[in-house]
Amino acid sequence: VQLQASGGGLVQAGGSLRLTCAASRSGFIINVMGWYRQVPGNERNLVARITYGGVTEYADSVKGRFTISRDNPTSTVWLQMDNLKPEDTGVYYCNVPRGSTDNWGPGTLVTVSS
Repeated sequence: VQLQASGGGLVQAGGSLRLTCAASRSGFIINVMGWYRQVPGNERNLVARITYGGVTEYADSVKGRFTISRDNPTSTVWLQMDNLKPEDTGVYYCNVPRGSTDNWGPGTLVTVSS
């Protein structure tokens, strides 16, 4: 599966960004699509994920501020990020797990200035 992500950038605290990830060449029905964040020196941590049926899961730090959604026919997932905080800064990676394999997009940088 190939993942292409876009939508990162520089924004002031309190602002909004929308990340987009499109999956292609999967050859299978994609059940879970998600977003992870990584800052230098740290591991990638789950931000949000969504199942094919629309069940969502969020990290506690983003609940009430971020919204994940998807379009199944196009295998596209979005992450709407509102009321951004400086601690949301990091590289965001789109993720599609399949069995024991994690498929990752190239990452998109989000920088939130205070």
